[in-house]
Amino acid sequence: MTSELRDSVTGLRTRATSRTPRHFEIPKDNRGLIKKVSDYFGELTFDFKTSEDISDATKKEIVQAIDNGLGIKKEHAEAVAKAVTAWAVKNGATHFCHWFQPLTGGTAEKHDAFFQLSKDGKPIERLSATQLMQGEPDASSFPNGGSRSTFEARGYTTWDLTSPMFLIEAINGRTLCIPTAFVSYNGDALDIKTPLLRSISKLSIAATKFLQLAGHTEATSVMVTCGAEQEYFLIDKAFYFARPDLVMTGRTLFGALSTRNQQLEDHYFGLIPDRVLAFMQELDYELHRLGIPSKTRHNEVAPGQFEMAPIFTEANVASDNNQMVMTTMKRVAEKHEMMILLHEKPFAGINGSGKHVNWSMSDNTGLNLLEPGNEPQSNLRFLATIAMIVKALHRHAKPLRMAISGAGNDHRLGANEAPPSIISAYLGDTLGNIFHSIATDQTFSPTQNKVIDLGTNQLAHLLKDNTDRNRTSPFAFTGNKFEFRAVGSSHAIGFPMTILNAAVTEVMFESNAYLEAELLRGQSIDQSLMSLTKKLISESHQAIFNGDGYSKEWVEEAKKRGLPNLRTTPEALKTMTEKGVYDFLVNLGIFQAEEIDTRYNILLERYIKIRQIELETMIDMIHQFVIPSCLEYKNVLAKVIKNQITIGVSSQFEMDAFKKVSTKIDEIHSLSQNLHKELAGDHSDHQKYAEKIAAELMSVSTTMATICNELEELVPNQFYTLPKYYDMLFLR
Repeated sequence: MTSELRDSVTGLRTRATSRTPRHFEIPKDNRGLIKKVSDYFGELTFDFKTSEDISDATKKEIVQAIDNGLGIKKEHAEAVAKAVTAWAVKNGATHFCHWFQPLTGGTAEKHDAFFQLSKDGKPIERLSATQLMQGEPDASSFPNGGSRSTFEARGYTTWDLTSPMFLIEAINGRTLCIPTAFVSYNGDALDIKTPLLRSISKLSIAATKFLQLAGHTEATSVMVTCGAEQEYFLIDKAFYFARPDLVMTGRTLFGALSTRNQQLEDHYFGLIPDRVLAFMQELDYELHRLGIPSKTRHNEVAPGQFEMAPIFTEANVASDNNQMVMTTMKRVAEKHEMMILLHEKPFAGINGSGKHVNWSMSDNTGLNLLEPGNEPQSNLRFLATIAMIVKALHRHAKPLRMAISGAGNDHRLGANEAPPSIISAYLGDTLGNIFHSIATDQTFSPTQNKVIDLGTNQLAHLLKDNTDRNRTSPFAFTGNKFEFRAVGSSHAIGFPMTILNAAVTEVMFESNAYLEAELLRGQSIDQSLMSLTKKLISESHQAIFNGDGYSKEWVEEAKKRGLPNLRTTPEALKTMTEKGVYDFLVNLGIFQAEEIDTRYNILLERYIKIRQIELETMIDMIHQFVIPSCLEYKNVLAKVIKNQITIGVSSQFEMDAFKKVSTKIDEIHSLSQNLHKELAGDHSDHQKYAEKIAAELMSVSTTMATICNELEELVPNQFYTLPKYYDMLFLR
């Protein structure tokens, strides 16, 4: 048992509130001045395209090989391996690893030393071309979803040339991380990255063709771009380790709300606490060194909740970066004696955390396909692009909902701060009116007033955007990008982006064929684009909703529109077994049919395991903490009642308290015993069991949590041995 667990809650409070902010210093330059971000940005990263130790000719040939989908020559790989080894060793690295993203949702790495013995037995540091390009981690213990037997252990990692290598630091040295894909012996994708790269390539082909048909002949490639905002909670380390539910599950399984939480809305964008700001400052420093363009930091809505947001970058790199962000957050937080909570709903009753994935497309000339310009009603290429995305959202709502499913997100979606589980698009009044005009053959008249008059000369004039921001929409257009707001805070963003890319790609290929046919009929580019836009919007206008996504009225309206409302993860995952729903992924070459089956099995199994851990942890905590605290309080009450009866004093309050606690202990004990029996039963049909967990067992756990919360409020602090919401959310 750790010292933190041995301490009383009072001792933990003292420890948390007596900590001072951690001080760290950004290094100084040769003149003794603190370095600017631009001086150290990316100092822990290696990109062959910018290395001075690799010839321009070699760089050019590698880039051409990437663009044309060809393998690079061994001598070029040798050149990169030699250069990165020299750079890494010079910067203190002793080991390297293939860094990959298995289907656990996290990352994996196996370290090997640069150290080798030469042919004549001399020690040297070396990374060969083969070691750079290919690795062979033991794949037997990673999730495989039935794609292979346990004894079939061989798996391969292969170097991703498009994502920079980087150094990770520990107390006693550094390790070079080589971003890689992870596949089985037969080439099946067992990771997040491989399908993502496939989807990016396919979307580039479709979008490039679209731009060329639309008259932008300079386009030769299109890049998917992404900026993933990251919400999180910070709590003191002492409270974290005193709550087994946080350690085991990432969320509190019960806990009574404090009287003040987020009702006053005073935490959002408020003054950042000193300890938190110290953490944020060090986090930014570490992220910048890793080449991650961290830009924004602020308090979020709930007490103890915060957010960071990066600048847009290429989607594959953004996916890698977000995994590094989560890992770096955890490392830096512990240095500050705090713990990061990335769960979507770590505290019931207040806002949970999301990961708003800002998504767009840009071509090789720098054109953002989602940039409306000053007159969006005249930008027919832009309008057609938006229409294609809306169509993709409407057609593939089920796969998109599946892509953001998970046990944690089930607590958040549809709550008072998160978008509902109904997939729809928010376009704003301007775009909504434009599309309505197109669909009804009316003339759109733009609002001339672009400046907001604030009625005072002291303030700068505000230029009004074409759209407001809709916090209730799962997929909102926010000016020159879409914001996929429904992604969970703990999710690997590569998976939902893969499904989104694929959905848009399919519609784009179909739209390209339509445009070609229209042009062959003698229609102009503008006429063809307008015809396409009208067709797509008329087919998918049901998916456009600019209203309050939190309202009960929207749920009813969505049902009338025929939009699916998959409320739980088991419901969403079950769509993976529906005939035809996921064929577009196979037809596009994003996934093989077997790879979809693999993910269905893995995600379903993961949901069940997470829920089992939660329920078993709840049962354990009830018997190890809640009931013993209540019994101790009852013992004190019994003594008081006995003494007062002896001297003839009324004990009505004490008797009432004793009976209330006794009744609730009996209730919680009975529920936990029944739940324990249910968990021990036969559950060979995973889909049915998952559905039962979602529909029945989670309801039981909610009832148990309510009783625990009532007991927490009945039992005085001196007897209650678990940190409360007050402690975890406000004391730091």
